[in-house]
Amino acid sequence: MNIGEAARASDLPAKTIRYYEEIDLLKPARASNGYRDYSESDIHRLRFLQRSRSLGFTIEECRLLLSLYHNESRASADVKAIANQKIKQVDRKIKELNSLKQTLTQLAENCHGDDKPDCPIIDDLAGR
Repeated sequence: MNIGEAARASDLPAKTIRYYEEIDLLKPARASNGYRDYSESDIHRLRFLQRSRSLGFTIEECRLLLSLYHNESRASADVKAIANQKIKQVDRKIKELNSLKQTLTQLAENCHGDDKPDCPIIDDLAGR
């Protein structure tokens, strides 16, 4: 199938598919006319990448997950370790976002929100 069909089947933009090919995550066959020719295996790989990326895995983590996926003698402990590492990263990000929310909430609560120029939000941003 061509790249447009592959994009529809994998729910990824053609530009992303080309990028994955450029960074060697995907190697579609070439038709006699030189166009990319995506197989069902390529579509499965693209869906795997799409799902992995939607769960927050980086390109390099996806590369590692793909290598484990294709390794019949892999240890599930290796895959679990990658997932647990991602969970720790997500937990750190959640803490950072909660702290950010708390700071913004305090700033917004201290702002009178009237027609006067005094604003604790601007003062804080300015370091005052």
